[in-house]
Amino acid sequence: MALGGKSKRSSASPVRGAQRSRVLRIIGGTWRARKLRFPASAAIRPTPDRVRETLFNWLGAAVRGAQCLDLFAGSGALGLEALSRGAAQVTFIERDAVAARELTLLLTEWQAGNAQVIRADALRYLAGAPRRLDIVFLDPPFASGLLSEAAAALEQRGWLEPGALIYVECAAREGLPSLPAGWQPLKAKQAGEVGYHLFAHAAPGIQTV
Repeated sequence: MALGGKSKRSSASPVRGAQRSRVLRIIGGTWRARKLRFPASAAIRPTPDRVRETLFNWLGAAVRGAQCLDLFAGSGALGLEALSRGAAQVTFIERDAVAARELTLLLTEWQAGNAQVIRADALRYLAGAPRRLDIVFLDPPFASGLLSEAAAALEQRGWLEPGALIYVECAAREGLPSLPAGWQPLKAKQAGEVGYHLFAHAAPGIQTV
C-alpha cells in the first residue's frame, strides 16, 4: 500500500493475462455477480466478500441516493458496491497511478457516469474544499497511521453530513486509534485479522439511531 491511497487495493477491467490478475465480485445490486480484476503485482488488500456483504447489510437502504467517498480506493470494491446498490455519486481517491488508471477504465466499461476517480494523496484531498458526504469508506493501509489523521480531517473540515455513516477497517490486533468524539459506534465485527466498524457522525444537537 502506498501512503495516502490504499494501493493495497487496485482494480482492473481489461486484464492482460489471468496469471497477473486477481478477481473480486460485486455482492449485490444491479452489478451483482459482475467480476472485477486487479493486478496481482499491485500487492493490494481488498475487503473480503463476506465483510462487504455484512457492511452493506448494515448500511441497507442508506446507500440509495447517497453521496459517497471511497477515500483509499485501491480496487474500488467498496465504492463499486455502493454504486451497484444505488448510490447517487461515488468519488474514488487513489494515490497509485496504476490503480487509479485501472479503476477509471473499469468505470468507463461499466458506464458508471455517477462516479469520479481522482488520483491524489488522501490527506491532501481532504485538505481541499469539502463537500457534504452521506457515506465514507475509510480503509487506509494498516499500520500507516493514516486512519486517525483522515478521520480528524473529515470531522474538522466539515466533510460529513449530520448522521453520515463512516465505515472503518483496521487491523484487528491493533484496534481502533483515536477517532472523533462525535462518531457514534453502531456496529463492529472481526473477520480473521480484519476489524471492521460502522460509525455515525453526530453533529451537535443531532441524535443518531
